[in-house]
Amino acid sequence: MRDFRSLRVWQHAHRFALDVYRVTGGFPVDERIGLTSQLRRAASSIADNIAEGCGAATDAEQRRFYRIAFRSNCEVLSQLIRARDLGYLSSDDAARLERDLNSIRMMLWRLIERSQG
Repeated sequence: MRDFRSLRVWQHAHRFALDVYRVTGGFPVDERIGLTSQLRRAASSIADNIAEGCGAATDAEQRRFYRIAFRSNCEVLSQLIRARDLGYLSSDDAARLERDLNSIRMMLWRLIERSQG
C-alpha cells in the first residue's frame, strides 16, 4: 500500500478537481443539480479512485480503481465540452482544463500499465 498523496497523478487530479469547483461556481443556478454537480463529482472521482486504488488489497483491485479513474477522466471531458458549448465556460478555461485533463489521462494510462506488472 502506498500513500496516494505522493503520486504525481493524484496531485494533478486533486488540483484539477479544485479548479473544476472554482470554474463551476459561475455556472447558472439552475445547473446546480445538473451539469455543475455532475462535473464536480466526475472530476473528484478521478483523484478519489486513484486514492482508493492505492489502498487496494490486490493488484487486480488496484488496476480496477485506476481504470475507473481513467473512465471518469473521459466523462469529465464530455461534460467540459458540453459546458463550453452551452457558454458556461470561456474558450480559454475550457482549453486549459482540457490540457490538464489530457495530462492526467496520460499519467493514469502509464499508472495502469505499470500496475499490470
